[in-house]
Amino acid sequence: MTQIPPSGAIGRQSASARTGTPKAGPQDDPRAVRQDVRQAGPQAGPPGPEAAGTGGAARGAADGAANGAAPWRALALVLVGAFMAVLDTFIVLVAAPALQADLHATAADVQLVLAGYQLTYALALITGARLGDRFGRRRLFMTGMALFTLASVGCALAPGAGSLIAARLVQGLGAAAMFPQVFAVIQVLIPAGKRPKAFGALGAVIGMATMSGQLIGGVLISADLFGSSWRPVFWVNVPVGVVTLLLAGLFLPETRAPRARRLDLPGAAVLTVALFLLVVPLVEGRAYGWPLWTWLSLAASVPAFALLCLVERRVEAAGGTPLVRLGLLGERPFAVGMTLVVLTYAGINSLFLVLSLTLQDGLRRDALGAGLVYTPFAVAFFLTSLLAGRLARHGRRVLRIGALTGAVGFVGTIVLALGAGAELSAWELVPPLLLVGAGNGLLVTPLLNAVLGNVGPEDVGMASGVLSTGQQIGGAVGVALVGILYYGALGGAAHNDTRAYGQALAAALLLNVVLAAAISALLPLLPDAARRRAQAPPSRA
Repeated sequence: MTQIPPSGAIGRQSASARTGTPKAGPQDDPRAVRQDVRQAGPQAGPPGPEAAGTGGAARGAADGAANGAAPWRALALVLVGAFMAVLDTFIVLVAAPALQADLHATAADVQLVLAGYQLTYALALITGARLGDRFGRRRLFMTGMALFTLASVGCALAPGAGSLIAARLVQGLGAAAMFPQVFAVIQVLIPAGKRPKAFGALGAVIGMATMSGQLIGGVLISADLFGSSWRPVFWVNVPVGVVTLLLAGLFLPETRAPRARRLDLPGAAVLTVALFLLVVPLVEGRAYGWPLWTWLSLAASVPAFALLCLVERRVEAAGGTPLVRLGLLGERPFAVGMTLVVLTYAGINSLFLVLSLTLQDGLRRDALGAGLVYTPFAVAFFLTSLLAGRLARHGRRVLRIGALTGAVGFVGTIVLALGAGAELSAWELVPPLLLVGAGNGLLVTPLLNAVLGNVGPEDVGMASGVLSTGQQIGGAVGVALVGILYYGALGGAAHNDTRAYGQALAAALLLNVVLAAAISALLPLLPDAARRRAQAPPSRA
């Protein structure tokens, strides 16, 4: 997720720019960076392999070195986009019953409101990242934020289920344009030694957005502002989006990949089809009872991804820039790291599904009450995410502790749910969930840093898109698998049957225990960043 900005002096590239090392100078002013980008942007003609956006990135990084606040200010802005993109995946879960009643929507309509956003979001992430490489990450971030904000207005004003679904699809595209640029800003503008802290902040923001979706949604719906019911869950995005756009125009420097060429349209088309065949059945399968078409779609995704590999090899052999560089996927740090990301997000998203169902349907908590139970989990995740950024020097040990802590929390939740039976209460779940939140905070943050730590500037956009897509696919797989376990154990139990819901929760969390064990088993294969730093020769001044 590393990206590099363009230079006003097209064709001249310093050694420091090629390596991503900032080179400070008196001319290094954020406004100068933006001016250089405009001069070197697409309107000035297509950039050459070494031209479009290398010196500007170095200059942007140099400004960050000269003014310590500048890169962190830019990071804060893009983290707002990350928060909004993740929040809207979860806040609508709470609003589903209210919007279904208000719009007289069918269960299938509600499913599309929830899943449509995830679908377009997952399908467009890699393409959004590559567009940022070519046309500028600030430009893509602001375009995505504008699209997301306008789509939020469309959602809030939707007169019926059809228009709401359409607006949610557009909202997902806006999120896909924004989110990959966050990783790029971290890799390009934040000095290497400070990146673990930046990833810690990102992990904390993702965790808080995930947890607070339940709480914020519950508060807004319970307040029923001006009799608007569910609509404020979308209106809340609008002022935040407008302010972020204004500030990004002032304070977010532009960056591009050093050798960004024409977008790989054949690769984008094949990748979209392959992801569509994979993600749609995972998202929609359980709601429709896993009919034949879901299995056929999953099977068809295999040759579709094989075709993608063939197309990308041909693009690279012809001297083009593939949408997905297959060589990076074969590098051990990235390949192992991506596998761990998929497993980790399978566990996180599956937990939220079964916990929300258990709290609301089994333990009789309303949306706000369920959100309050999530709060200690969210606080633990937030604090340990920030702590993990400061513990980066300990390498894999932090990841091991995170996986083990989470596993202990899952086992504790299972024991508690089975032991309490019909007497299970929501607040009894808080202590083991604190361990789960703390473990995930220690795991997610250093994992993001481990995946991206060795990615070169030319691969930052692609890597950030692949990482973001892996998060979405992992979450979809986890939800699909846990749904089978949870509903299979629940059977035909009535709502408010505390014992049955507790047993279903315990059965579902066995998946999380297995995932935690798999993560622990794979961690030794992940190169240890701390050991590499210790073995690296001292740099010469």
